[in-house]
Amino acid sequence: MISGTPASGKHRGIFAVAAVATLGSLLFGYDTGVISGALPYMYMPGSAGGLALNPVEEGLIGGILLIGAAFGAILGGMMSDRWGRRHNITILAVVFLIGALGTTFAPNVFVMYPFRFILGFAVGGASATVPVYLAETAPKRIRGSIVAVDQLMIVTGQLLAFTMNAIINAAHGGPQITVEANHNVDPHGIAAGQHTWDSILALQASKGGPLSDAQFHVFINNLVIDSGNGAAWRWMLVLCSIPAIALWVGIRLMPESARWYLVKGRIRDAIGSLKRVRRPEKDGPLEAELSEMIAVRRHEAAEQQRGRFKEVWATPWLRKLLLMGIFLAIVNQTTGVNTVMYYAPKVLEYAGMNTSASITAQVANGVMSVAGSALGLWLILKFRRRQLLIFDIFGAGVALLGIAATFQFTIAPHIADGTTPPTWAPFLILGLMAVFMLIVQSTNGTVVWTMLGEMFPSRYRGVMNGTAIFFMWTVNAIITFTFPSMMSGFGGGLTYTIYGVLNLIIGVVLLRIMPETSGRSLEEIEGYMEHIYSK
Repeated sequence: MISGTPASGKHRGIFAVAAVATLGSLLFGYDTGVISGALPYMYMPGSAGGLALNPVEEGLIGGILLIGAAFGAILGGMMSDRWGRRHNITILAVVFLIGALGTTFAPNVFVMYPFRFILGFAVGGASATVPVYLAETAPKRIRGSIVAVDQLMIVTGQLLAFTMNAIINAAHGGPQITVEANHNVDPHGIAAGQHTWDSILALQASKGGPLSDAQFHVFINNLVIDSGNGAAWRWMLVLCSIPAIALWVGIRLMPESARWYLVKGRIRDAIGSLKRVRRPEKDGPLEAELSEMIAVRRHEAAEQQRGRFKEVWATPWLRKLLLMGIFLAIVNQTTGVNTVMYYAPKVLEYAGMNTSASITAQVANGVMSVAGSALGLWLILKFRRRQLLIFDIFGAGVALLGIAATFQFTIAPHIADGTTPPTWAPFLILGLMAVFMLIVQSTNGTVVWTMLGEMFPSRYRGVMNGTAIFFMWTVNAIITFTFPSMMSGFGGGLTYTIYGVLNLIIGVVLLRIMPETSGRSLEEIEGYMEHIYSK
């Protein structure tokens, strides 16, 4: 049958498949990262082109996307199991485009919310589908590196977002407003004319100014603002429509997952698809790989497994494996990595850096993320998954405690005294953030996304991976929503201490319970997991 079945189309090198599929991950990265530079402009008054956000609305802008991502992950996993990995990615490209255009042209924050949810659905669907597609398509010899490319593309998307934010911000000369009149008895030096938004924000007590948050909002409401450049955030958001179109075009030229075909009983289609992405001289005999895939499929059929969540939960070893996957997905977020990805400019402003500088400085975090993910492609070939993740959690905990100490002992005393923190303080925070991002992106993201793509049985891979990522995005949403209020209420010292200590505790737990998947085929991993979780 193998020799008599032709390839289902033109040969596609696995790196070409990965390059196209991970455009979904590039969009994932861009859409989650772009908000960090857009938020300072969104905070500006509506008459200046902003959305006049407050901390709660800021949290909702980020959190609603992640709630959408949670539902996108679990439903996207089910959709990919039913209709195919490639087909699902094609649909998600359209959803990305709708979400991007909807958020760009939203006239106010209330219209923004539903489109952020739609965009989040696409992000979550991509996060559940692309790693599975890559894991099922890549040969065993390079599967870890190919799936790690997915993580590299996520952070490349974030770096692209940070870079475009910085370019757009520079082109606009930083956030500015033009005041027509000021009806305050005490105008605090804000006369009619053009002002930088930083000079307005400097009046807040949290920046060493004389006004409490309530007084500051009253002051802003009494300003008659003629114009401003707050609409710059719209240019930042609209750019992600370009890779969405490229993804829709490119993925239609790629093959479907051979393992998905096999699960559906379409053996000839599986052979044709596998022939499109395999070179026997490098990847070994096609017969051996197909025989292993069929043997696992027959084992599943003998047990009358149908791939639904209720069968997963009713089977003790699958339930334990799912809980382990959920824990790993949560660990990916409790590092606090997205407090840096989404809010680093705001954190740096708390530390004393001006808005334009903080938006530009975020590019450094993006560069370190990409460098870390590129390093992760090498590390995951040289070290075991378990070693890398445990190192990451302890290293991240120490870096976060360093940020906490800088806030508590260097910055907080100046804020309390109404004075300006030393000029080197925000740069120290930025340096610690950069080290943190290098550690996390070279280990945590690479390992967790790789393991989630490979640790579940093929029959249940979509629904189990989607469920784990649902919890990942749910925790991400909680962290994203609460972080601005934590920084405002607790300050940087206590906020980052909480995250640092949490990571050290999680590191101890991982030492006891984390499994290992390195050096095994997907079918061997399935047998190994059944063995250890059936005890």
